[in-house]
Formats: sequence, C-alpha cells, structure tokens
Amino acid sequence: MREAVVTDAGDRIRWVELPGEEPCRAYVHGLGATSSAYFTEAAAHPLLAGRRSLLVDMLGHGISDRPTDFDYGLEAHADALARALTAADVTGAELIAHSMGGSVGIVLASRHPGLVRKLVLVDSNLDPLVPTHGVVGSNGIAAYSEEEFLAGGREEFAVLAGAQWWATMRLTGPEALYRSARLAHGTRPTMRELLLDLKIPRTYLHPEADGPVPGADTLTEAGVTVVPIPDCGHNVGSPTSPSPPKAPSMTSRSGTIPPLSFSWPRSPRPAPGIVIARRRSLATPAPVSLSTSSSTARKPRSRCSRSRLRTGTRRR
Repeated sequence: MREAVVTDAGDRIRWVELPGEEPCRAYVHGLGATSSAYFTEAAAHPLLAGRRSLLVDMLGHGISDRPTDFDYGLEAHADALARALTAADVTGAELIAHSMGGSVGIVLASRHPGLVRKLVLVDSNLDPLVPTHGVVGSNGIAAYSEEEFLAGGREEFAVLAGAQWWATMRLTGPEALYRSARLAHGTRPTMRELLLDLKIPRTYLHPEADGPVPGADTLTEAGVTVVPIPDCGHNVGSPTSPSPPKAPSMTSRSGTIPPLSFSWPRSPRPAPGIVIARRRSLATPAPVSLSTSSSTARKPRSRCSRSRLRTGTRRR
C-alpha cells in the first residue's frame, strides 16, 4: 500500500500499486466503492499485466482518509487525485475509471492535462441528474439534505443499495458519500462538454441493454469511441469467470486504447473486451448490517421490470 498527502490538513489518499513498465495505468472506482475490489482482476489479467498500475481509492473512500471537512465535489476529488498521482511520479497515465470515477477522471484530465494521456470511461456520468428518492444511485443520495442523510438517510439508502454495494459503501465516510453524490448536479461546463473538449484518446463503455448513449453521435464526431457492451449492467463484476475472453484493442481517432477485461459472473455469453456485471435486482433486499463486519444478507430474486432496472443501476 502506498499513500500521499493530498490536502493542506494532511489527509492522505492511499492506493495499491502493481509494479511494471511505464506508462502507468491508474484505476479509479465509483461512488461508495474501492478500486482494489473493482479492478484487481482487470489489472492482473494477462492482457494488461506487466504495466505499472495504481488502484487508487479516492479521498473518503476505501483505505484512504475520510476527512469530515473536505468538499468532495468533482473538482476537489480531481485536485486531490492529481496530488496523489504527482506524488507517485505519474505523468501521462492511462486512466481507467468507473461511474463517478469517470466523472472525476474527466475533470482531472481537463484541469491537469499532463497527468492523463488516455481515458477509458466505464458507464460514467456525463450529464446532471434529477435528485430522486428511492433511486439506487448518486441522485438517490442527492435527494436528501446532508443533515437528513447523516441523521438516518444513510441507513435507509444502505438497505436500498443492497449487500453487495454496501460491502464497499460502508467503508466510505458518511460526509464523503453524501457530498460525493452531489456529482448528480454535474459541473459547469458539464462533464460531457469537458469530455468533448479533451484532445486525448477517449473511450466510453456502456451497457448495450440501456440503449444508445444520449448524444453518442456528437461524442463520436469529437473522437470519443463509444462501445456498447452486451448482456451487462452498470457494475464491474466480481472475479467469478475462470477464463475471460481475449479483448481486442479499442481505437479512437487519436490512437489506440489498451484493452480491458473485467470478469463475467455466471454468464453463458461473455462479452468481448470489457465485461461489466449482469444487472441486479432492485427489489428490497434483506436488511443490511451497518456494522463493519461482513454482511450475510441474501439478495432476493428480481421482480422488477427491465425499465426499472435501467433506472436504478445507472449513473452512480
């Protein structure tokens, strides 16, 4: 484990580092997640192994510090991540980022262009969302006030989110979780506008079942490679596939993006390249323990419609 001071108050971001050749790859998780849980199998896959890889936990998440007085907005996350990468002697990294991590990655590449040479976004937020109670995502958390969330909303959301997400979400500081979820409000310029303006190779991966990405033509015209992934949902899967398929390289107008390969749980039809876990039920799960011990709550069988699943699993 490595660490770097990223605030004037001495707060530290920590990461797991796999040694290898440059240029470095940096992996960044989504809201309420950790990079080691979501990206270790991908980073160690034979198609990707041999490169220096940093599995970074953003401030407030995972093994990093959880200051209660940090802003946790996208710009603040990006600047803290920039300080960590700089301390790690990283320049021109290939950034692979999931969901909220992709939003942070877009802001990072815009504000600190020397740190990112290629950007791979996995179903990341590009546009503002409407805060809505009962939705499993950042906009579900953003529907609370901070006072409401800290006074009981976190516990309500934990039950809605389910045991799998809670397994890493419980490691996130309550203030960090709420303030990070404000990404639902977006940025100005928007994350989409920032992405369009970047001059580096960019790839955007999304679940094919969710339909076309809004504004996909505009993204493509700007040089962003948009890749629909079949038979998958928003979350990166757990390591259950014994032999992930070989991943072809993805190219953009600006160059070649290295392939990624995530695991595929219980799938008869693995997707080529990057595979994201099959979408899960939004039916209310069994009560989730809020202690730091591992949860044994079972997930119920889904009774939700496909459209409901799309609404809940997207855009953390």
